[in-house]
Amino acid sequence: MANAWFETVAEAQRRAKRRLPKGVYGALVAGSERGVTVDDNLAAFAELGFAPHTAGLANGRQTATTVMGQQISLPVLISPTGVQAVNPDGEVAVARAAAARGTAIGLSSMASKPMEEVIAANPQTFFQLYWVGDRDLMAAKVERARRAGAAGLIATLDWSFSYGRDWGSPFIPERINLEAVRRYAPQVALKPAWLWEFAKTKKLPDLTVPNMVANPGDPAPTFFEAYGMWMQSPMPTWEDVAWLRELWGADKPFMLKGVMRVDDAKRAVDAGVSAISVSNHGGNNLDGTPASIRALPAIAEAVGDQVEVLLDGGIRRGSDVAKSLALGAKAVMIGRAYLWGLAANGQAGVENVLDLMRDGLGSAMVGLGRESVADLCRDDVVVPPGFERYLGVDQVADAPVESVPARHRGGRG
Repeated sequence: MANAWFETVAEAQRRAKRRLPKGVYGALVAGSERGVTVDDNLAAFAELGFAPHTAGLANGRQTATTVMGQQISLPVLISPTGVQAVNPDGEVAVARAAAARGTAIGLSSMASKPMEEVIAANPQTFFQLYWVGDRDLMAAKVERARRAGAAGLIATLDWSFSYGRDWGSPFIPERINLEAVRRYAPQVALKPAWLWEFAKTKKLPDLTVPNMVANPGDPAPTFFEAYGMWMQSPMPTWEDVAWLRELWGADKPFMLKGVMRVDDAKRAVDAGVSAISVSNHGGNNLDGTPASIRALPAIAEAVGDQVEVLLDGGIRRGSDVAKSLALGAKAVMIGRAYLWGLAANGQAGVENVLDLMRDGLGSAMVGLGRESVADLCRDDVVVPPGFERYLGVDQVADAPVESVPARHRGGRG
């Protein structure tokens, strides 16, 4: 048998592509419209460099930190994504992998496994909510998360229902019916290893979303039924954010995910959140939004002393983690990287990805002469002119004049 270990996330992605049916792999690649944002998430990290030392390098690699009240062994958390049809154990396998490596997991409302099972596998689970339905339904799901023992809440409110991909969207069935079997059969026949994993469970992929209902065991909608409810729901306001935060509890961890502007970050602080994630939804949302890492420094400078600031988008290696921390993030969240690992080798593949993140971060720390992740700072990275984006900056006073490109001065980024 070939060695299941892989040395980079890129190799995990190659193995995932070989293993998964074309439609399932296509859903993971994602992106929207031209794919400008998803491409920029990766390109931006390549533009950043390091400023390493020659002697007196770091001997220690202290990667542990605290995020949203949770002690974790490395500043890398699992971002909430749905993983239907990637692996039979889905989010439970991911949760076990994160627990084995001493870190936390964000669990999506669109996940394939009930939150109760995932939290049992990893008590360091933050439940993620989209705004679906009215306040009564939202309150019921919050209470379910509380009863289940979720460590915190993540509210994702930036979705604008962008759709259509220039390279084509994969066929995703609403249910496993005859039509779905007919259309997927040629793909599945070419991927016997993936089929065998599900065959061993004697169950087909479950395309329902059990965390979209108020009580465990209630009939769960399919992904597309839930998506339809979501599209018909009114868009949440800042008053809704403050209400949701108060409902969960002012002393409990609460993250707002999808912040890309300084003015939004400040309003999130006013709404009482304890953390924000600088994120563009992995390029799946409004195409043309800059890479998250470009918006991070201005946001961290504006609110980093009031709330924890995390970075989500484009992380593929430990050196990307180091760059994010140096530019103001307390920690990062990974999405596609761990999905490639899950597809390549199940729970062990996710552990493999987290090991790569830890090792790559440690190597960067050694070269930069930083023994603790808390010591990483802007002096450690080379930021090219024009790299940063100052979105939602109303006045020159909100950012250093010398660091703001002329085209951004005096107006919104």
